[in-house]
Amino acid sequence: MRILKLNNKLEPARRQNGSAKAQISMKGVQEEVLSLSDKRYCSIIETSSVNFELKSEDEQDALIETYQSFLNGLGFQIQIVIKVREIDLDHYLDDLNERSKKESHAVYRSQIESYATFVRGLVSVNRILSRNFYVIVPLELDSRHDFEFAREQLSLKTEIVEKGLMRLGMNTRELRGIEIINLFYSFYNPKQAKSQPLTDGVMRLMHTVLIGGEA
Repeated sequence: MRILKLNNKLEPARRQNGSAKAQISMKGVQEEVLSLSDKRYCSIIETSSVNFELKSEDEQDALIETYQSFLNGLGFQIQIVIKVREIDLDHYLDDLNERSKKESHAVYRSQIESYATFVRGLVSVNRILSRNFYVIVPLELDSRHDFEFAREQLSLKTEIVEKGLMRLGMNTRELRGIEIINLFYSFYNPKQAKSQPLTDGVMRLMHTVLIGGEA
């Protein structure tokens, strides 16, 4: 099992190595399957977290035991990715400002403005971070097997992982096509993803390009 933590900070040298597609040898995305070079494939599971510290001692022991059993029962490797990013509250504060302007009651307007001032002060002193958790399920095949066989085998592995995570009290969701593209876009272009988020039309176009194997 590999654990990787990404904080959206790329080294300058990595930016000179070409596109994200080239860096990770991405060949295409079809439904829930990410195809890489050399007959390698993977699925990506988004999962919730468990607040371990709020559990009782007995609950913590049970969680540890269940997690150990889950890892020991896997007959294949997985990769755990933790994506940490700073939450952008600019749009939220702009919305509060618009609501304040439209509020006709002075008392409510004052409360909105006070709350907005509080949020601005909080953000100026502390970085507000969000964390997203992903489990990568890989598969590597030889040239004798086709894509449909890969999808079937990967589906079986993914189901095993999801069931194991649900036993830990986690909610899981397998990412599909456009969601996978958007995830890599936010990893490799964090600043651009913030100022220029991908629209549905652009992501569908990128999805078509990747499936077609074009550069």
